[in-house]
Amino acid sequence: MVRIVLVTFGLAAAAALSGCQTVDTTKAGVVGVDRDQRMMVSAEEVNAGSAKAYAQMMAEAQKKGVLDKDAATVQRVHAITKRLIPQTAVFRDDAAKWPWEVHVISVDEVNAWCMPHGKMAIYTGLIQKLNATDDEIAIVMGHEISHALREHSREQISRQMSQQLGIGLVGALLGVGELGQSIAGQVANVTLTLPKSREAETEADRIGIELAARAGFDPNAAVGLWEKMGKLAGGNQPPKWLSTHPPHGDRISDLRAYAQKVMPLYLAAKGSAATGK
Repeated sequence: MVRIVLVTFGLAAAAALSGCQTVDTTKAGVVGVDRDQRMMVSAEEVNAGSAKAYAQMMAEAQKKGVLDKDAATVQRVHAITKRLIPQTAVFRDDAAKWPWEVHVISVDEVNAWCMPHGKMAIYTGLIQKLNATDDEIAIVMGHEISHALREHSREQISRQMSQQLGIGLVGALLGVGELGQSIAGQVANVTLTLPKSREAETEADRIGIELAARAGFDPNAAVGLWEKMGKLAGGNQPPKWLSTHPPHGDRISDLRAYAQKVMPLYLAAKGSAATGK
């Protein structure tokens, strides 16, 4: 009986996993991010879930009176992201045409995020507690945009589905209940609650620093930003936004190296701006 169950489970799992796609979500760019990713859910499903979750969250923020309260900060964030978004075409041909949207949430939390398909938010706590410069905000938003470009949420949902598939198949065979939740709920969960892998965070760091440099923001600001983050955390538990990221010292070293790698892009962008080209 045990052998029959195991064979049945193996065949069912193999059939389901055959639906996985190996995809190249982005071009490598100067920073050279080129890892293949395996997906079990379509981009269309995840994007639709993202739009639904984002609309619900912004409606809730509006209801609480914390959505885009400070016009000057909103204008500042819009100006920064407006420069970053065109640079996404370097990594994805389709990205510049995404329905990009960014809002400022007035809450005392050090946080920022970008859902699939370009749905963004930054919290005033991050800007105020870090006394963030435009260059530093660009680094933060470039990092979050990079998660969307690399479809890290879709990848994370796919991994969850793969794990749930195994549990679900065993449950079906052995009489245990069902698992699962809506795509919109999963998108919100992986964006705001669940930690991303350190691999995903490093990819977002590197692509984000290139986006910022191409947009004419100083890539060295990444080092200063994370030094501020370290001071803010002190010897205590780091901010939620920082807690699952790579070790602080390793991150600083990596960002310093990649800041130098993309420095020619920054200098070229600044030169073009100065000459009006």
